[in-house]
Amino acid sequence: MRAAPLVDGAIAGAVGSAALNVVSYLDIAVRARPASSIPEETVRRLAGAAHVDLGPEDRAATRRSGLGPVLGYATGIAGGVAFGLLAARRRIPLPLAAGLLGGGVMAATDSSITVLRISDPRTWRAQDWLADVIPHLAYGMAAVATWNRLRPPS
Repeated sequence: MRAAPLVDGAIAGAVGSAALNVVSYLDIAVRARPASSIPEETVRRLAGAAHVDLGPEDRAATRRSGLGPVLGYATGIAGGVAFGLLAARRRIPLPLAAGLLGGGVMAATDSSITVLRISDPRTWRAQDWLADVIPHLAYGMAAVATWNRLRPPS
């Protein structure tokens, strides 16, 4: 396989991640809700599981606040690369592809926070689900639109 679909997928995933963040921050601003602590807690749990010392607590907290968003971008980029592998030889309609990609990344994220015992999506309220679904759909739409722009039909 050529590298171009992987690179294009990574670019699409990065654009999708930026869209997810914009929608999430707009939600924070509109509803005046606090930012999620899940990314930082995910870093805390992963660092602990990997026996990685993030330093004294004041520095560790700062590192977690920086690494949380980086982990989110890594997840989004990986989702884009996976999409690039799957969609390299076929054109998937935008709504279907956006739903599958956004839903797939959301499922990966939500399952990881469940396995790490950070949160249990089964206990979420409707507004919690909307705060998760809408940004992931924005991710999917932006990533697939970018993919389609980078890889026009031949």
